[in-house]
Amino acid sequence: MPTTGTRIWKMGTAFGRLVTLLVVASTAGITVPADGSPLVESIVLPGATSAEGIAIGRGSTFYAGDLLTGNIFRGDLQNGTAALFIDAPAGRQATGMVVDVSHGLLFVAGGFTGQAYVYNTANGETLATYQFDAPGEALINDVTLTNAGAWFTDSIQAQLYFVPVSATGVAGSSRTLALSGPAADTSGAFNLNGIRATPDGSTLIVAHSATGRLFTVDPASGASDTIAGVSVPNVDGILFESGRLWAVQNFNNQVARVRLSADLTSGVVEATINSPLFQVPSTAARFGNRLAVVNAKFDTGFPPTANQYEVVLVRR
Repeated sequence: MPTTGTRIWKMGTAFGRLVTLLVVASTAGITVPADGSPLVESIVLPGATSAEGIAIGRGSTFYAGDLLTGNIFRGDLQNGTAALFIDAPAGRQATGMVVDVSHGLLFVAGGFTGQAYVYNTANGETLATYQFDAPGEALINDVTLTNAGAWFTDSIQAQLYFVPVSATGVAGSSRTLALSGPAADTSGAFNLNGIRATPDGSTLIVAHSATGRLFTVDPASGASDTIAGVSVPNVDGILFESGRLWAVQNFNNQVARVRLSADLTSGVVEATINSPLFQVPSTAARFGNRLAVVNAKFDTGFPPTANQYEVVLVRR
């Protein structure tokens, strides 16, 4: 979701307007490298009226969402194609998302609706809908997966939401986890945003858009701590893998690559990833040695007014 700019909020059926001055050109295309394998530079989401989240499924399959309609696109990162997969019911939204490949489930955060959805990745059927809080009272922004279930962030309130998943792939009743410590700061217009978990699920890592900081959260108690030494202004979605974290900085128009200490108490930004195709990127997913990054185009306003939205692929 957007993290900076001049904001005029009108909660209700209109979800606000965001005006900024950043303008970045965007192009699309496919090139072929010397080894003959296709190298996709960008993939258009045909018919999308906005964009925000992305998740990787089996192989080179990806899913991306239309933020303000809740529609879900499915595509192939290897051959550079995408098509509408789920024509969501009216009133839904789609922000962050994650795929439970083993159970064929797609978890989608529902933005300003206060909801979250679980879809069947085989046929797009809605398997479950959760109303975490009233529309406008919560901003369900991102989601991550552990062996036990899915964790969702709220960018307005100092809490996370958990949806358990059984061994047979059935999503159960949700619960709310109140946060304490620095991650509980709700002084900004957008607070907690991106979220990822350690492989064993014992620690959650959350990104705070307003402060540009990263925090660890204990999923049992809600206690949080700052990851020292890391500043990522306008952070949106994050990835975490093998001691490295990638933080999408939307209005900075870049992705920061962060090396974290083994105990997750500190880190350092070791590189930034840029592309002339970036136009306010929001979230990213890993595909081999590349990142698939969604262009949200919040520089055009909120709701955004661009006539095309795409996924950009860059080396990570």
